Amino acid sequence: MVEYEVVIGLEMHVQLKTKSKMWCGCANEFGASPNTNVCPVCLGLPGVLPVANEEGLRQTALAGLLLNCEVTRYAKFDRKNYFYPDAPKNYQITQFDKPSTQHGYVDFEFNGLGSVNGMSRVRITRAHLEEDVGKNFHFDRQSGVDFNRAGVPLLEIVSEPDITSPDMAYEYLNALKDILVYGGVSDCDMEKGMVRCDVNVSVRPKGAKELGAKIEIKNMNSFSGARRALEYEIPRQIEVVSKGGKLSQETRRWDDPSGMTEMMRSKEQAHDYRYFPEPDLMPFAPDAAWIAAVQKRVVELPLARKQRFMRDYQLPAPDAQTFVWDVPLGAYFEGVAKGAKNTKAIANWVINNLRAKLTESAATLADLKFKPDAIHELVALVDSGKISSKIAQEVFAEMFASGDAPAVIVEKKGLAQVSDTGAIEKFCDDAIAANPKSAADFKAGNANALNFLKGQVMKASKGKANPALVGEILERKLKG
Repeated sequence: MVEYEVVIGLEMHVQLKTKSKMWCGCANEFGASPNTNVCPVCLGLPGVLPVANEEGLRQTALAGLLLNCEVTRYAKFDRKNYFYPDAPKNYQITQFDKPSTQHGYVDFEFNGLGSVNGMSRVRITRAHLEEDVGKNFHFDRQSGVDFNRAGVPLLEIVSEPDITSPDMAYEYLNALKDILVYGGVSDCDMEKGMVRCDVNVSVRPKGAKELGAKIEIKNMNSFSGARRALEYEIPRQIEVVSKGGKLSQETRRWDDPSGMTEMMRSKEQAHDYRYFPEPDLMPFAPDAAWIAAVQKRVVELPLARKQRFMRDYQLPAPDAQTFVWDVPLGAYFEGVAKGAKNTKAIANWVINNLRAKLTESAATLADLKFKPDAIHELVALVDSGKISSKIAQEVFAEMFASGDAPAVIVEKKGLAQVSDTGAIEKFCDDAIAANPKSAADFKAGNANALNFLKGQVMKASKGKANPALVGEILERKLKG
């Protein structure tokens, strides 16, 4: 039997996070009443002239830098001509042969075919700037078009055909989204139509050099939808060719409810969009100073941040990932953990206790009454044996409420851990005398009975007894 391999390339369209549209001053916002954020420019009325939104140009360059792309020193705009109801000018301003950014890549976590040590890379062909179109609405007996979205700056990110499975496509798309959100380039809200994705997929006999017929799939409303579309389309193509059939270049749509792709149109030859340079816009030739200013807006990427937290603070992946998603919390943790020995314990307090208290009280990090080094001090008290982990919970609650330092709270409330052997022995003797059955059970081989007796000692000491000493003394007395 012939084995087949799949070749996948993705085109991701992302709305940029500008306040106004790309070629006019109309607001770039979601949710306004239909056809209220429009003007003669974005409606394509005769005689109007577009003016480039410089922040859109900056965000395009920034996105390119975040994606490890080359920001070209010469880019131009072109007209892509087609006639759809949602394209008010009957053409789209885009970048054809001279894009603003090109030749980049995205590294992301994926442990599958082609990955190395749990990492994969997908090359970026180009990330070019264009404009969005309006949105069609279909009713029972009529259709309408809302042009509020027409002219919104849109970044098209085209990958090389480096993707080898539906799962890899899914992880790549999520990594791409995370980078763009992290960099402040886009909110990437799929429910608001800010992100759309087209898939190009073909199959070929394993080891073959020539690509199979490219099938384009449209109408993916989510990244999981793109994965499901590929999970359906790949076996469909393999079944056709394995039975001697022939695939032709075509465009299909993904029908999510039925879980199937459907034929839209044949593409035996590329559609002639009659590209030509946009006569109303000058080519864009950024100088070194302009690019350097954009370079200052580059942030640490999510993957690099996660790897740094794991490397520099010896945190497990889940903790590091938490500080990736919650940047302010991560920054707070770093302020506490610098120079600390037990960084894992500090991360536990920040993630499990501090975050819970902030959520419970609807407070922010700026509202905290205690100083950041208070958590460091609290961990040191536990590590030194001055207080138990249980008492530390009480200290933290008081610290959060009052802002007092942990040592002050321990002293004021008399919470210091009892490590006096004589005192603990008295507690242990009392627990054994009050619970003879548990003592007998332990002597008979039931190790869990010791935990019950330890609990009784901790209860009697109001949580102050040193748990390690309690265990040692109980075991010695029962075995003796």
